[in-house]
Amino acid sequence: MKTTVKVEWQGKLRFKGTNAYGQSKVIDATDVKGRPAGVTPMQLLLMALGGCTGIDIVIILRKQRQNLKALTVNVAGHQRSDPPRYYERMHVEYVLKGSGLDEKKIRKAIQLSEEKYCSVRAMLMDKALVTSSHRIEK
Repeated sequence: MKTTVKVEWQGKLRFKGTNAYGQSKVIDATDVKGRPAGVTPMQLLLMALGGCTGIDIVIILRKQRQNLKALTVNVAGHQRSDPPRYYERMHVEYVLKGSGLDEKKIRKAIQLSEEKYCSVRAMLMDKALVTSSHRIEK
């Protein structure tokens, strides 16, 4: 399967990434005040990991007939201090809300995502230690 995106320079250090369906995202390094005016490439990587595993978790828990009402995936990355400044460590925290959620099924869904389904995580495993935790909120 082939996936393509287009990334166009918009001036300064800003780019616009567009997928084959015309959906786009601003990618930026810094604005005039030294802050990103868009999402940085490394933040996009963390978002990709959170989105990938989050989609898996929702699909798996639906198949398990769990009453999931909300899922937040918090991803923290710790970069090397020297170039290339890739993430050496990442932590994924799953925060689930719903009624009657089964702890065993949640652990299984997370395990399946992390070990089998999440392509983004699989690509990162050679470079970074990726850990996770979860909690259920009422």
